[in-house]
Amino acid sequence: MTIELSPVSLDLLEEPTKEKIKVLVLSDHPFSPSGVGTQTNYMISALLKTGKFSFVCLGGAVKHNDYSPVQTEQWGNDLTIFPVDGYGSQEMVRNILRRDRPDIIWIMTDPRFWGWLWQMEDEIRSNVPIVYYHVWDNYPYPKFNKTYYECNDFIACISKLTHDVVQNVAPGIPNEYVPHAVEPNVFSKHSDEEILKFKKEHFSNMCDWEKEDKFVFFWNNRNARRKMSGSVIYWFKEFLDEVGHDKASLIMHTDPKDTHGQDLEAIAIELGLIGGQVIFSTSKQTSETLAKLYNIADCTINISDAEGFGLATLESLACGTPIIVNMTGGLQEQVTDGKEWFGIGLQPSSKAVIGSQPVPYIYEDRVSKEDYINALKQMINMSKEEREELGRKGMKHIEKNYNFDTFEKQWVDIMTNIHENCGSWNSRKKYKAWQIAEINNEN
Repeated sequence: MTIELSPVSLDLLEEPTKEKIKVLVLSDHPFSPSGVGTQTNYMISALLKTGKFSFVCLGGAVKHNDYSPVQTEQWGNDLTIFPVDGYGSQEMVRNILRRDRPDIIWIMTDPRFWGWLWQMEDEIRSNVPIVYYHVWDNYPYPKFNKTYYECNDFIACISKLTHDVVQNVAPGIPNEYVPHAVEPNVFSKHSDEEILKFKKEHFSNMCDWEKEDKFVFFWNNRNARRKMSGSVIYWFKEFLDEVGHDKASLIMHTDPKDTHGQDLEAIAIELGLIGGQVIFSTSKQTSETLAKLYNIADCTINISDAEGFGLATLESLACGTPIIVNMTGGLQEQVTDGKEWFGIGLQPSSKAVIGSQPVPYIYEDRVSKEDYINALKQMINMSKEEREELGRKGMKHIEKNYNFDTFEKQWVDIMTNIHENCGSWNSRKKYKAWQIAEINNEN
């Protein structure tokens, strides 16, 4: 789907209808292809469709050629996006608070990006509640996040693991499990005829699709350290050495030259994977084209050592394509509901405690080469009927537990209740910038 973004002059921006609840969003740009950007877009769209909300967004985390504010033809003055570097700044937030007087501030992603915002909590929350859509990857319970959590009026939790973390670290903060969802009109099962046509048009160098049905693995991730992109290729080569280099191909939808990752093209050349065994999809694709890529794949892979949720595997399951994933973060709740399996889950072979200055400790879950290769072999050795059955179960799992209508309704209910129960500006409720504590002076 193509979104027309129209630059507008700051001086010409009109105020949305006064009766509407105005939300300031700080997140990835809502029309960026990232998982954070996609879910931000879904939330905004759900609320805009009610006719009761309007939005001012600081659209960050992408490189901009133009920093002019933009609007869309569909939403006009109800959605204004200011392109920013990073996620914005304290002065930007102060300016928007003065100029636009939003009723709610909504933020998303990892806590380490929001320290600067929570430092001005007293300025913000005395007038406006903060809703945080929280991403956290793993245990142990991050007690160092407690102060951050307590800077919010409400925390929506991206995964069951995140929900458990918040309930144990900051049980006094209202919170709710709000998992990702995918657009069912886009990510769905395609017909055999559509899949064959797409294969012939875009992957004719892989094999003669009229005569054979080569097995296709798909990997759709940022080429970054935690995504294990180098291991995915190295170990895939060893898999091919066992089953035959003509038996399977790996499509990697990523930037093989990403400065945050490895030079994947150099790895493929070094390993001699230049005959269609590994194919890089480097162009930015529409959601519709991504859905076709999931449909032509027989299996989607994600063995990240840390993953808050993992949107690509959710999209894959929605298209009826089973997955191979590391049992970490949000991936583990996608591949199984505790009874049925919708692919292959790899238990981490090691759980190292790593960290940094802002994150003193967190588990890093690594899968072993042997488990990864065995999973590839298990998947390729399944009959087509067995894989299709996994795919059908996966689609039902998505429909039941990650329903798009439920996702939209949750956000409408959450934001409406926050506005009614917490208020803003002259009607602000349930926030005190002070507390009474008893001090024992035994001296």
